[in-house]
Amino acid sequence: MDYDSLMQTMRRLALEAGDRIMEIYHSDDFDIRAKSDDSPVTEADEAADALISAGLRAAFPDIALVTEEQSDTHDLDVRDFLIVDPLDGTKEFIHRRGDFTVNIALVENGVPTRGVVYAPAKGRLFYTDAAGRSVEETGALAKDEIGSQIPIHVSNPDTGALMVVASKSHRDQSTDDYINQYAVKDSKSAGSSLKFCLVATGEADFYPRLGRTMEWDTAAGHAVLTGAGGRVLRLDDLQTLTYGKPTFANPFFVATAPGIDLAPA
Repeated sequence: MDYDSLMQTMRRLALEAGDRIMEIYHSDDFDIRAKSDDSPVTEADEAADALISAGLRAAFPDIALVTEEQSDTHDLDVRDFLIVDPLDGTKEFIHRRGDFTVNIALVENGVPTRGVVYAPAKGRLFYTDAAGRSVEETGALAKDEIGSQIPIHVSNPDTGALMVVASKSHRDQSTDDYINQYAVKDSKSAGSSLKFCLVATGEADFYPRLGRTMEWDTAAGHAVLTGAGGRVLRLDDLQTLTYGKPTFANPFFVATAPGIDLAPA
């Protein structure tokens, strides 16, 4: 695998998709419909999916591709694949809150090894470099020229004063009950895969998710967090979350910096 070419392509496609998403975001109105599972999908989801899918298939035709918006890809039996959530945080997008992201990742042997998370409304771009180390790029975010990169790393958590980040749209009593097992100094809410990135940068120590997610929701953020020294663990047995599962559905999990004595759930 030419990881340098892969990451340049994934980065560019995420930025291009972000531009298209923001065009629709700033329009007076946009189409919204319900999918078969009653979750919302917008024309921005579909436009970004088409753009990213075409770009990845053209550049990497021999790698399987899984995307949220193409249901015919969801029963592939593969361990190595590209996986895309073209607009993670659709509810945040619909309500014109900025916590939505473009997620693109490579999964190898069930493990997300490279990923890009782009939050176009916030102008934040996180990705793993060709060597698998995670960075946040700052500056103009030009499509064909990589700007200044800041290496990112998880926190060294103070277990007596933890910072937690949790879902903005899906936080519930079970999540609060889990968080209350820890000595928490403060908590913040965020949408989409930004939560993984806040742990990756050390802005939060851990992110528990006791709710439904799919692999395209988590793979890119998982890769970024791993490249920053963090972990994503199943909450039932505290083993590493793996990918390529039947139906691509995730169990409950926690994304965390090392050094926290985690409780299963």
